[in-house]
Amino acid sequence: MPNYLAALAASEHKEDFKMNEVSVLIGGKAGDGINSAGAMVAQLLNHLGYRIYLYFDYPSLIRGGHNFAIIRGSEQDVGACRNHVDFILALNEDTIERHKEKCIQKTVIISNKDLVKNGAYGIPIKAILAKQNAPVIMGNSALLGGFAKAAGIEWEVVEAVFRRHIPKDADLNLAVAKNAFDLFDPVQPINKCENGSQSLISGNEAIGLGLIRSGLNAYVSYPMTPSSGVLHFLAEQKERFGITVVHPENEIAVILMGLGFAYAGKKSAIGTSGGGFCLMTEGLSLAGMAEIPIVIIVSQRTGPSTGLPTYTGQSDLKFVLHAGQGEFPRMIVAPGDAQEALYWSERAMDIAWECQCPVFILADKTLSEGIYSLDPEKVRNNPKAVPLLWDGRIPYRRYNNTASGVSPMAFPGAKDAVVKVNSYMHDEAGITVEDAEISNEMTKKRLKKWETVIDVMQGYSLVTQSGKPDASTALLCWGSTNGVCKEAATELGLRVVRPIVLAPFPVGQIKKSLVGVKRLIAVEENLTAQMAAIAERHGIIIHEKILRYDGRPFTVEELVSRVKEAGI
Repeated sequence: MPNYLAALAASEHKEDFKMNEVSVLIGGKAGDGINSAGAMVAQLLNHLGYRIYLYFDYPSLIRGGHNFAIIRGSEQDVGACRNHVDFILALNEDTIERHKEKCIQKTVIISNKDLVKNGAYGIPIKAILAKQNAPVIMGNSALLGGFAKAAGIEWEVVEAVFRRHIPKDADLNLAVAKNAFDLFDPVQPINKCENGSQSLISGNEAIGLGLIRSGLNAYVSYPMTPSSGVLHFLAEQKERFGITVVHPENEIAVILMGLGFAYAGKKSAIGTSGGGFCLMTEGLSLAGMAEIPIVIIVSQRTGPSTGLPTYTGQSDLKFVLHAGQGEFPRMIVAPGDAQEALYWSERAMDIAWECQCPVFILADKTLSEGIYSLDPEKVRNNPKAVPLLWDGRIPYRRYNNTASGVSPMAFPGAKDAVVKVNSYMHDEAGITVEDAEISNEMTKKRLKKWETVIDVMQGYSLVTQSGKPDASTALLCWGSTNGVCKEAATELGLRVVRPIVLAPFPVGQIKKSLVGVKRLIAVEENLTAQMAAIAERHGIIIHEKILRYDGRPFTVEELVSRVKEAGI
C-alpha cells in the first residue's frame, strides 16, 4: 500500500516545446500493460515536480484493440489533455498511425523496433528481453528506459521510481530499462519543476479514501465500468481499515444489501454505473420511504443501454435526479477532480446519516479512471456530523415526526427498542397504515428533509469560481469538465462557474457567482445540456451551449476553438 494512503486515512500547445509542460502518449494493444506503463511515465514526471493528469482510452475488449494513455505534466494543476503530444511511445505500428494527428514538429517517437518500421528512435525490445531472459510484458520497461534517456531524465530517478512502484522483479525490470536507456543520447530534455512530488491517485481511489475517512463500514458493488475501481481499491484495503466489502450476484442485491447494513447501524456505500443503477431504482425508493441513509456512487459512461461502456459522458444527471417512484429527498454531489472527490465523498456519508436520505456521488469515466496529483496538505480532518440517535426514552418511534423531518435512530439489538423500517406507508412507530390523515402527515414529514438538507448545506461552498473573476463572459460547467474549462477560461480571459452540489440546486450561490456576467456558455458532455436545463428552470439564462457526446472528453484546444466559434 502506498505511503500516502496511511497519511490520508489518518488525517495551447505551441509548435515550440514547453519546458514547463510535457505530454506523453503511450499506446499498444490490450494486454500490453498500457495502463501500468502510463502510470510509470506519470511517476517519472511526478518525481521531476510536474503536476499530473493521466487519461486512459481503451475499447471494451480483454485482449486486442488499441489502448493508449496520455500523460500530461505541468507546473500547474491540470485536469485535461491537449491535442498534441511531445513524446509518443509506440509498442506497435498502429499507435503511430492512429495518433499521427497529435504529432507536432518536435514530437519524439520512441518505438518497438521489432514491430514499428522506420521509427526514428527504435528499441530492439525482443533482443533486450532475450538478453535478460525477461518476459514479454517487460517490453514496457524497455520503452520507459528509452523514453527516460530521450527526455533527459537521470537514471537515478528511473531507478527510484521502478523500485518504489514495481517492487516485484524490480532488478530485472531495471536491467531491461537500462539496456534501452543506454541506446540513446538525450533528444528533447525536459526541465525539472520547482514543485515537490505529490501523491498520484485516481478518482475512484479518491472516492474510496473519502469513504474510509467518513467511517465507512461496508461497501457493496457489482463490477461495472467505470465504477469498478472503487470496488477493487476497497477490497484491497478492507483488512487494513476493517471494512466489509461484498460483490453480490447483481445490482438489485447490491442496494438491498447496502440498505441492510445501514439498517443495522453500519455506514454503507454502493457503486455502479447507469445500467446498474437502472436495476437499483426500486431499492432507491425503499431508501426514501424507509428513510435509510445510503451513499450511492454512479459513475457515468456513454448510454443508453450498453452504449460505449469504456467511454465517458454526463448524460445521467436527470436520471439520478428523478429516479425512483414517489417523492423523497436526495442529494447529488459532482466532484471535478480527485481532490474534490476525496473531500465530497467524506461529506456525502456525513450528510446521508445526518439527514437520513440517499446521497449520490455523480462521477464519470474521465474522473473515475483518470489519475491526478493530490496535495495531502489540502486534505483536512473535518469534524464529523453526528447522526440523530435515540435517547432511550420509551416507547421508541423510528419515524418520530420532528420539526426537521429527521427522526432519532436506533438499531436492532438496542434495549427496549423495536426497530421497524417499512416500505409501506406507515405511522411514527413504523406500523403499516392506509389512513389518509396519517399518510398526509408522514409524506410531509419525509419531504421536510429537503429543507433540512438545504440548511445543512449552508455551511459549505457549493459553487466554485475560477478564471478571470470580473469577466463578463462565463462558462457554466459541472463534474470532470472542470479542468478543461479552467484552462480554456484562463487562455481566453473568461470566468468559470461550477456547482459541485447539483441537488438541492444551489441557485443562490450560482447567481451570486454570476454577478456581472452578460454572456453565459454552458459546457457539458451530453446532447441535451442537462445541467443547463436545470439552471434555466431556476431563472438562469444560458446564451450558448457547447456540447460533446461521443464518449471522449474535451481537449483544451477544442474547447477554446468552440468558445471562439460561439462568438466571444
